[in-house]
This record gives sequence, structure tokens and C-alpha cells, in this order.
Amino acid sequence: MTNPAHDKIDAEVKANDVVLFMKGTAQFPMCGFSGQVVQILDYLGVPFKGVNVLDSDEIRQGIKDYSNWPTIPQLYVKGEFVGGCDITREMFQSGELVQLMKEKGVPVREATA
Repeated sequence: MTNPAHDKIDAEVKANDVVLFMKGTAQFPMCGFSGQVVQILDYLGVPFKGVNVLDSDEIRQGIKDYSNWPTIPQLYVKGEFVGGCDITREMFQSGELVQLMKEKGVPVREATA
């Protein structure tokens, strides 16, 4: 039996280099955690597709089943689940996130820190 929400999520994850399943939009995040991940991606200059899970109950529940991860936001890079807000923030702070983006061929702005 196919799951339409799962298929839609799978298509988004495979069609976009970087996808953030979030509450709200990149311009108007509806939760602080989603907002933090958007800020990190913007800071790195990473182009990404935001998917607002509040638009669809199927997607909101479906993404949790898809990743087997209970919380939103969820960040995917080149089809691979990276993590939620805490993991993304820790990876950003340690430099791992930039490394991951580079390894996956995703353009990042070099930090001038």
C-alpha cells in the first residue's frame, strides 16, 4: 500500500539538495526551532526548500514517520536526514554542517570569522 504523504515527502527530499520540513515558512517561521535552522542555513548562504508542515496534517505526521524522528524541524541534505534543531545547531557550531554541505556538493558561503 502506498502512502501519499510518504511519496510526497520522498519526492521533495529527492528533488531538492537541501530541504527543511518546518513549521511556517523561511520568511515567517512559526516556531523558534524552525527559525533557528532557517537562520543557520541563511548564515551559511545555503539555498534550501522550506516545506511548511502546518499546511498539511498528512505531511506533519508523515515526516515524523518518514524519518522516524519525533520533532520538527527536520533538515535533509541530498536525500539524507541530518537532524532537528539541536543537531543542526551543534553541527553548525562545530563546523560539521559546513563540512557536510561541502562533501555533498552544496554551495556554502565561506564564513569570514
